[in-house]
Amino acid sequence: MSHTAHIRSHRKPRRSASTIAMRAGVAGGVLSTLAVAGASGSANAAEPVTQTLELPTLTADLAAQVAQSADVTQQAAASYQLQAERDAAAAKAAKQAKTDLAEAKKKAAEAKKKAAEAARKEAAERASRAAERTTLSASSDTGSSTGTSSNSSTSTSTATGSAAAVVSFVQAQVGKAYVSGATGPSAYDCSGLVQAAFKQVGISLPRVSQAQSTAGTQVGLDNLQPGDILYWGGAGSAYHVGVYVGGGMFVGAQNSSTGVVERPLSYDPPSGAVRVL
Repeated sequence: MSHTAHIRSHRKPRRSASTIAMRAGVAGGVLSTLAVAGASGSANAAEPVTQTLELPTLTADLAAQVAQSADVTQQAAASYQLQAERDAAAAKAAKQAKTDLAEAKKKAAEAKKKAAEAARKEAAERASRAAERTTLSASSDTGSSTGTSSNSSTSTSTATGSAAAVVSFVQAQVGKAYVSGATGPSAYDCSGLVQAAFKQVGISLPRVSQAQSTAGTQVGLDNLQPGDILYWGGAGSAYHVGVYVGGGMFVGAQNSSTGVVERPLSYDPPSGAVRVL
């Protein structure tokens, strides 16, 4: 007997005859099953084998296609949005351009209106200056005509010789009519009267007031002598002339309302004077 036989865990179990027989039967069954499977496999070796595609592979491809389609759709949407923004910007620019054009037209019309108004005012001023060359205030002329007779009757002149003849002539014409372009003897305009007066003493003067204002020597208004030619306006561009008769008085063919009158210098101070005698 072994020296460890008395230890329980070291004892070898005894096998019964039934256990051995059962194990032998099981082994035989397994061997039989393997033999049958081998035979069956040999019999079916010539049959074709069908390969089956796995579903996970198809699902991955479909997901990739969906993702690609989504990318294309997103790009198309971005392109449409960009085009819409460009169209909106173009429409806004066109609208702004239309507004700017309307504003420019408005400013141009205003500038044209202002230019026309300025031209009208300038024309009116020119017409007014032209009227002043031949006409004076009707009311003032009426008042002066009342005092003309008394001034003519009381005014005295120290003129002698040719100057006295000129003074005498113009005073004799007082009361005659004013007619533009007339040179006498029944009517005169301002320069026609002056020309006719100096013609009496053999002096030929230019026909118009502009030329008569430079026909002689320029003299100061504080050094006038009877027979000097008075002018209104600039020398060379005078619009009215008359003759100084002494005593602070002058005679001139003023306008169609008053005709030829005698007036004081203080009433309508002249611009300058020339002496030809």
